[in-house]
Amino acid sequence: MKTILVVEDNPDNMVLVDEILEDEGFRVLQASTAEAGIVQLDSEDVDLVLMDISLPRMSGLEAIRIIKANNATRDIPVIALTAHAMQTDRDKALAAGCNDFLTKPINEDELIAAMQEQLN
Repeated sequence: MKTILVVEDNPDNMVLVDEILEDEGFRVLQASTAEAGIVQLDSEDVDLVLMDISLPRMSGLEAIRIIKANNATRDIPVIALTAHAMQTDRDKALAAGCNDFLTKPINEDELIAAMQEQLN
């Protein structure tokens, strides 16, 4: 069973993503801040990260740069999930090290397809 870390500060979005992933048979870990997500990556075996970009204190982009700079976590695929749908937002996320970029509201089929692509 693949383990997915969801870093999301909006409780409604967290519940939605959690339900989608559990229905697909994934083990889901949750973090509501970037800092908490980074701590979980240090203590858990995670196969993929879904990272909100707009987070309190540390942004998702900053967290992605930290994840990708760490030898222990840099190979874990990270998919950005964000309400910011501008091309410049996508470019910033990819420059920070994201493997993919999806916009909210979440499209379940797109999410699962992007995850499967990164996990294979």
